[in-house]
Amino acid sequence: MAVIEATDENFSQELENHSKVIVKYYADWCGSCRLFNPKYKRLSGDDRFQGVTFLNVNAEKNEVARKVAGVTNLPFFAVFKSGVLVDAVASSKEEAVVELMNKLN
Repeated sequence: MAVIEATDENFSQELENHSKVIVKYYADWCGSCRLFNPKYKRLSGDDRFQGVTFLNVNAEKNEVARKVAGVTNLPFFAVFKSGVLVDAVASSKEEAVVELMNKLN
């Protein structure tokens, strides 16, 4: 599945339209965020996470979406189930993101 670039304008709609969502919050200046991009793209195609929608949100340009998850550091990942925040983590470790995503099951 492709990673969808979300903004304040379509963020709540994406959460409403998909029952399981993971969001990666990033900033253009964040080196760790850029380094995680290939891992995030690979995870989006992983069979273990079929049915999960992967969103990218620029935390600097989308204040509303950032506040919904309480972003504290970057990269920051949040999982939503039926539009409700389940959990979140600030990490650049793939294992931490996979553990977070497992909470969607």
